[in-house]
Amino acid sequence: MRTQPVLIYDGDCAFCTSAVAFTERRIRPRCEVLAWQFADLDELGTTQARAEHELLWITPTGLVYGGIGAVAKLLLNSGRGWAPLGALLNLPPLRWIGHGVYRLVANNRQRMPGGTPACAVQHRHAPS
Repeated sequence: MRTQPVLIYDGDCAFCTSAVAFTERRIRPRCEVLAWQFADLDELGTTQARAEHELLWITPTGLVYGGIGAVAKLLLNSGRGWAPLGALLNLPPLRWIGHGVYRLVANNRQRMPGGTPACAVQHRHAPS
């Protein structure tokens, strides 16, 4: 059984990799950080399709949070000054707004700073 949460991101996406590196440096969440390409997704209770679609936060008990929910859990877990922002992201209407902003960024990550054409979800291979 896991003793700490796991943050799963798309290691093939330059934007995602840069965002996670920033998060590790500045926010310093207390979790294991893995690119989905190097994670045992079955063991973690998720799928490649979901990992390609959104950032994932997986609790030690196996609950899976995706997208803005994963961001909120990450911020709550980091403590310090980030936890209140994580708590706010769990409340409507900020959760709804956050979901919309998250999807907008995720769906256009190849256009974001550091993004490349390889980051585009629609150009990726089908899950195996």
